[in-house]
Amino acid sequence: MGHMATMDLHTAVALIGSTDTLAVPLGPGVPGGFMHALGERDDFANLVIFGALMPDLYGVFMKPGVHYRSGFFGPAERFLRDAGASIDYVPADFRRFEPVLEALAPRVMATAGAPPVDGWVSLSVHAGASVDELHRAAADPNRLVIVEVSEAFPRTFGVAPEHEHRIHVDNIDALIFTDKEPLNLADAPATDAELTIAHYALSFIRNGCTLQTGIGGIPNQIATFLATGDLGDFGIHSEMFTTGLMRLCQAGKVTNNKGSEFDGYSPTTFAAGTPELYTWLHENDTVRFLPVKIVNSPERIARNRDMVSINGALAVDLSGQVMADSINGVQFSGVGGHEDFVAGPGLNLAGRSLICLPATSVINSVTTSRILAQFPTGSIVSTPRHQVDVIITEFGIAELEGRTIRERARALANIGHPDFRDELLDRAERWPED
Repeated sequence: MGHMATMDLHTAVALIGSTDTLAVPLGPGVPGGFMHALGERDDFANLVIFGALMPDLYGVFMKPGVHYRSGFFGPAERFLRDAGASIDYVPADFRRFEPVLEALAPRVMATAGAPPVDGWVSLSVHAGASVDELHRAAADPNRLVIVEVSEAFPRTFGVAPEHEHRIHVDNIDALIFTDKEPLNLADAPATDAELTIAHYALSFIRNGCTLQTGIGGIPNQIATFLATGDLGDFGIHSEMFTTGLMRLCQAGKVTNNKGSEFDGYSPTTFAAGTPELYTWLHENDTVRFLPVKIVNSPERIARNRDMVSINGALAVDLSGQVMADSINGVQFSGVGGHEDFVAGPGLNLAGRSLICLPATSVINSVTTSRILAQFPTGSIVSTPRHQVDVIITEFGIAELEGRTIRERARALANIGHPDFRDELLDRAERWPED
């Protein structure tokens, strides 16, 4: 570890060996200018890059000798795979990437941050699984820490003294100033089915609930409804802080009286949304960024008053197993914190976990049911049946917790699309026999 050197992108990129290991955080924490500049080099013999949910297409991944190991696929990863890049998925949930990264100990750790103030760089919109490894790299003279800062990245806070969510400039080997902006994750307009599902989900939410919302149209719609509705006194405890959660705060609906160690603020491990979200987060201490091992701990999630988690899925079978990250065995997204936020609320009576999905999807102009009698061979379960509480489609609510195998199968069949429901009900009555 040397003293901080301010350098341009070209000089920073030259610090990477032709054979090297580099890790960047998930999505919004990726140092975008640095990653683009890496693509200007053609001399890589074996550069292994560890990351997840790249917010942009970086040319470096198409270069010979470059290998990308991803913990979460997004549009960029799916594009790279289809374009023939050397990319592989590493299965682990978000919390397990901390020990995975520690074991890998990449020589170079690179992240995005906010411009320094009084010698400290805020880690901005991402703590995740990489924050501890960043500090370990900073303490190791044989490793490099590269931080790209931009005025567009908000200065955010952690929880002192243990998790300050910042790094001192003396611990940074290369400090790069750019004008890069954080990932712009626009709100997709909700479909009619999603609006109906959101209304069903609202029936589980009352004054004083603590909320977690995942990514997508349904959680966003629920947050929007709550922001304009009559309920309030909410708490927030969410792996991802979204534009929808910001609207809830702006509407004066969030008091964060959760009865947990995180009273008075919203713990999160990364933020992604519109530019307005990043402006709102700047120097806003009502949101605190903590390592994923803390935010996604099911025991900690369970301690929140009346916890309600809201997440999506790709498909569910009649036993209640959930497929949320792959389709026919082909990687689509990643595990993330899905299981933690399904498991946590179920550890006490007042907590509820809602998994929301449309009853059908259209694949190659054929309408298929997302509620399946059984998953096709080769399917990969992301959340096991024994942790699942509530499944919601636009055709209703299936409450599974505490139900027998056959009761679950009936409940799930009943929220299938009418075109598939009779067949599902027939299978449910014979469940678990064929």
